[in-house]
Amino acid sequence: MRSIALTNQKGGVAKTTTTVNLGACLAQMGKRVLLVDLDPQGNLSSWLGLDIHNLERSMYNVFLEEVYFEEILTKTCVENLTLAPSNVALAGVERILAHEKGRDLILRKRLSPVISKYDYIMLDCPPSLGLITINALTFVKEVFIPLETKVLALNGLVTLMNTVQVVKERLNHHLEVTGIIACRFDGRTNLSNEVYSQIKDRFKEKVFNTIIRENTRLAECPISGKPITLYAPDSPGAVDYTNLAKEVLEREKNGASPDRTPL
Repeated sequence: MRSIALTNQKGGVAKTTTTVNLGACLAQMGKRVLLVDLDPQGNLSSWLGLDIHNLERSMYNVFLEEVYFEEILTKTCVENLTLAPSNVALAGVERILAHEKGRDLILRKRLSPVISKYDYIMLDCPPSLGLITINALTFVKEVFIPLETKVLALNGLVTLMNTVQVVKERLNHHLEVTGIIACRFDGRTNLSNEVYSQIKDRFKEKVFNTIIRENTRLAECPISGKPITLYAPDSPGAVDYTNLAKEVLEREKNGASPDRTPL
């Protein structure tokens, strides 16, 4: 089992887009995939067709230990792809648990009964470095960072890498950044090419070779309730995320991912 947090403290970098579509592509390739929505905006959950305003049970209830994690799981339109949903209620978790002992380890404890059932557990983190994100980083072994190819991207990336290092030293010695994904890439501009070149020079093999291009069909996709491979299978977005999934599997085959034993 590979446990991966997709995180970036900056919003609008295609983090949820990458979680949905990479997860769906891996599932379509026969992998058992669990997507965990940890963003109070609930964009991952609504993308996959849930009415997030009327959820009876969600990750909010899991964090407060009101339900078992298995009780909130829902099937999606993609075979082998399961979702743990969230909505705005999750925003209250940080305040409620602010003084709880062991608050950084709640997610690890609550997810541990199900990890053997999946090949990939992918966590869509909120665009912040608060309690929920720390819980995610304490649970997973890997971090994927979707990165918008814009001028200030490198500044935020350095901050995030430093945060991951602190969590690794204090809470989770297994944690590694194993993938940086260049997203919203516009090959017509010098800026996108220059930012990608700088990221590649600095972080080398951590940067995936697959680039996610800016694409209209990808932007439209969330209203469909489907991943891009079902909504527009011939679009550049579907091609890019399929290639990214293939690269993820290829790196795993070649031993580029950490030990896959459960936490």
